[in-house]
Amino acid sequence: MALKTFKPYTKSTRGTILVDRTGLWKGKPFKSLVSPKNAMKGRNNNGHITSINRAGGHKKMYRHVDFYRKKFDMEATVERIEYDPNRSCYIMLVKFEDNTHAYFLAPQKIKVGDKVESGSKKEIKVGNCMPLQDIPVGINIHNVEIQPGGGGKIARAAGSSVTISGLDGNYSLIKLALKLEKQVDQDGWVEDLILEVLLKTQLITHMEVVKENLLEEDIQFHLQDNLLKV
Repeated sequence: MALKTFKPYTKSTRGTILVDRTGLWKGKPFKSLVSPKNAMKGRNNNGHITSINRAGGHKKMYRHVDFYRKKFDMEATVERIEYDPNRSCYIMLVKFEDNTHAYFLAPQKIKVGDKVESGSKKEIKVGNCMPLQDIPVGINIHNVEIQPGGGGKIARAAGSSVTISGLDGNYSLIKLALKLEKQVDQDGWVEDLILEVLLKTQLITHMEVVKENLLEEDIQFHLQDNLLKV
């Protein structure tokens, strides 16, 4: 999706950046892949309000996104790209050769009608999913597994991605946006290229998105670094 900028007719339009949503699906989500999302209204199991100002809002259905990509060696076609109220990035509905459907995270530059596939030693292209050991160094990836078979955990937010920076035995080194490196098992699965960006009122920068997804040891590293500077 393209970003829309405006001429500075007023002070507010000078810095306004919005997303062109002309290509998004305007109908309802795929019925068999959604479930009701009950609003807790800020209450705990006893019915007591523990978080104020949580009630109201539009009703939402939870979209069951496949973070595992376990259908190997079966080509799928992108049928449509949808808005998901439960996450910052867009999702895409794909149809497999056996006429089953699934929701995947939508990467940048993916289009309706594109073919995606999961499996070992597949083509390096947008939307494909494969083990880390099959992807060369320097490729931008998203939806990275920390433990093999555990599903994608890293770089799932809008605009976020990590880069494979090297190899270390049975592990791949991935570089986060803050120039920190992580060791990830090479048997873990990842998807190619950056996630589709979803902006609402202001531009979410690449660093801000990844900063929310830092692992606990990364946060401790930054805390120690700040203490040393003081």
